[in-house]
Amino acid sequence: MNNPKELLERNFPTAGQDVNAASAVKPSLYSGPDSSYDLAFADQDFLLHPDLRPVRMQLELLKPEMIQREEGIESTIVVFGSARILPAEVSQAKLQDAMALADGPARDLAVRAAQRQVDMSRYYEEARAFASLVTENSAQLQNPIYVVTGGGPGVMEAGNRGAFEVGGKSLGLNIVLPHEQEPNPYITPRLCFQFHYFALRKMHFLMRSVALVCFPGGFGTLDELFETLTLIQTGKCRKRPILLFGRDFWTKLINFDHLVDTGMISPEDLKLFHYVETADEAWSTLQQVYGLGKPDDDIACGW
Repeated sequence: MNNPKELLERNFPTAGQDVNAASAVKPSLYSGPDSSYDLAFADQDFLLHPDLRPVRMQLELLKPEMIQREEGIESTIVVFGSARILPAEVSQAKLQDAMALADGPARDLAVRAAQRQVDMSRYYEEARAFASLVTENSAQLQNPIYVVTGGGPGVMEAGNRGAFEVGGKSLGLNIVLPHEQEPNPYITPRLCFQFHYFALRKMHFLMRSVALVCFPGGFGTLDELFETLTLIQTGKCRKRPILLFGRDFWTKLINFDHLVDTGMISPEDLKLFHYVETADEAWSTLQQVYGLGKPDDDIACGW
């Protein structure tokens, strides 16, 4: 026999009900800009006060955490990379536009820049393909693996797009920047978050991650990569695969061997990451590490 509905009713109004009730009966004498009559949690000026920073940080930690729990997000793969890398078709169109310019130094410069974008666009396509592989191949798992990106354009868009194109969900952790960064259109709306604090955003990248896949990028990508490497190196978080897409790019950018030769890191630290070149290679690496695709009793993490 079911309990009577009355036994299950709330004893107190919800916060939303109290806000609506307080707004409906607000005395006119205390409705001006100098009034402090608003409920504290409904008073935006109060919540944005400098002294409320600890509360805002807690809210920024809690909101994505609560929603991911509600949506059953337990395992993620993080895709980092530049916002400036274009899809292949877009970079090819820019190259054609550059080649159509009148002969001269300006055309030569534009063609070189456009050709560079064409060359780099392979990383967009590989990120897109990799996200599709992750989403499609993990869908049958009891706890599927979801792609999470920084939510912006470029490689981030490619990651969300790849998941979207095979009918999967993906996350975007966007951040407020002086130059506005719009979230790309491929993120699952319920899983598109906006952050004020870089530190909390980076924490959410790693909280559920089972792997980090890092494509070519600039300062932001390097910041995220090296924070992850540092956390694993120092034992502050568990070891997980870190895959660097494009050996040629990364070895030109960072001389890891020099860090070993000068004693800045140990030779063992070079085992914290692996280079990969294609989406298939990256997914195959993760299959080997986690035993994906094998019977449950045959899984042994070899990382």
